[in-house]
Order: sequence, then structure tokens, then C-alpha cells
Amino acid sequence: MDSSALLYNKLKSAEPFFVLAGPNVIESEEHVLRMASHIKTITSKLGLPLVFKSSFDKANRTSSKSFRGPGLAEGLKILEKVKVAYDLPIVTDVHEAGQDLCSMLFLLRNNSPSFHTCDAVGRVADVIQIPAFLCRQTDLLVAAAQTGKIINIKKGQFCAPSVMTNSAEKVRLAGNQNVMVCERGTMFGYSDLIVDPRNLEWMREADCPIVADITHSLQQPAGKKLEGGGVASGGLRDLIPCIARTAVAVGVDGIFMEVHDDPLSAPVDGPTQWPLRHLEELLEELVAIARVTKGKKQFRIDLTPFRD
Repeated sequence: MDSSALLYNKLKSAEPFFVLAGPNVIESEEHVLRMASHIKTITSKLGLPLVFKSSFDKANRTSSKSFRGPGLAEGLKILEKVKVAYDLPIVTDVHEAGQDLCSMLFLLRNNSPSFHTCDAVGRVADVIQIPAFLCRQTDLLVAAAQTGKIINIKKGQFCAPSVMTNSAEKVRLAGNQNVMVCERGTMFGYSDLIVDPRNLEWMREADCPIVADITHSLQQPAGKKLEGGGVASGGLRDLIPCIARTAVAVGVDGIFMEVHDDPLSAPVDGPTQWPLRHLEELLEELVAIARVTKGKKQFRIDLTPFRD
């Protein structure tokens, strides 16, 4: 069994759940290494399998002035250092399947015959994440699948949960059985998201692990007006525990969350990053809830007539 299948089986069988966590974007090598150290210490103490998350490029930003990260080549170098230093699997996102100069240079240095972005990311990441806005992009899903890595597909804010069955099937038809799907909220009007707990049940039709993104689901897209004009995404950080408790009670297999040691100074998605100082406290509570819920087992409803 290859390393991707081994990790996938470990995550799939995690009790009570696994965690994908880290800062939204790579701000610096020093910051990411420090965050990885703290988060691993906490999850190890609680016995939760951890996949460390951070992005090398935030391509989908509200404003062209937003911080995007160090880019593919430098970002992958930093994530590889995290992987080696702390013996952690890595999850990061990709936004395109095609060729770009950074991918070509990175792969040429690693003697790869292919020049796709997904191939470059697959050299470092153990889990490749498909952003919500791109969850139906067939070429991207196929390119990611062909790396052989675990694929985590975020459900589009505009999609019914049933769409994720088709997205997961695209990955499987490309020859990769290691797929999971992630709920991250549904658009409610122009600048708000809601989380429908029913989606966490209905997405099980995709026949794979279900992940709840408990931080992005509290975003308020383009909901924050900026001085001097323009808008940015806001968020409802104080409701993160509410969504997390609900997801764990329903019985998700994994929790995705973005964590920062100084959320008010975070260059990207500060309003929905969970404070590092409260990470252990929140995860402890979620573990306690998960230990008593029967959410992972389907309730068998008997509709035969009741008789005294």
C-alpha cells in the first residue's frame, strides 16, 4: 500500500476525528514553522491526527491589493521544511491544472517529466485541496487526482451537497480512490454564509470522509468596507465554536480550521482565523462531544405501527 493510501486510511479511521489546521497563508518561514510546532504539540496531546495546512498563493482574493503569499516555488520549499522538521503531512490548495513558469522551474529542478502545477504541489503536499469555487472544474480535479495524493474537495458556496458526489467521482474515475469532501457554507444573500447541518449527512452519498470547515464557513464575503473605498471579506469568529460543536455532534470525520497566533494582524482572512491561544480549549471540548455522540451511525427509524 502506498503512502497516500496509508494516510487516507489513517484519517478515515481516526477517532473521534482528524484535524486539518494551520494559518491561512504562508506569511514567512519562521511563522509557519512556529505555528506547526504549537499546533502539533496540541493535537498530539489530544491524540488527534494532524495534517498541517497553509497556502502558498491565495489566488481568489476580493481585492487585487490583498496579500497572496510567497508563490509556488518558495511556498513549497517552506512547506517541505515544515514536513521534514515536524514529521507532518501537508495540505495546501491548487487553483489551476495547467502549466506555469514557477511549476516548470520547480519540477525541472526535481527532474520531473511533467510541468503541471498539481504535479509540483504533489511533490510536497500529502493532501491537495480543491477550492470551493473550483469544485466542479473537471480538468483541475483530474490533474490533482493523477498525482495520487489525497484530494480534499471543498463544496462550492453555490452548490447543492449532491454535487460533491459527482466531484468525488471525477477523482475516482481518474484513478484515485483517496478523496474526501468538505462543507464550508452556502451563500445566503450577497455577503453572508449559512451552514446547513443536513449537508453533512447528504454529502455522505459521496461515499468518502466528510470534513467540516469551521472557519471559512463563518466568512462574510465582501462584507467589510475599507477606508478609501473597496471591500474585503469579514467574518464571525465568535460563532466558530457553534459551528464546530454542531459538526462534531453530527459526526464528521475531520475538522478543517485556520489558526493564527495574532488574528488581528493576519494579512488574509483574519476575521475567521481561530486564535492559537484557544485551540487546545476548543479541541478538548470537541473531543468530549465526539466521544458521546452517535452522529457517525445512521439512526434506524422503524415506521411499523406502534402497538401497546
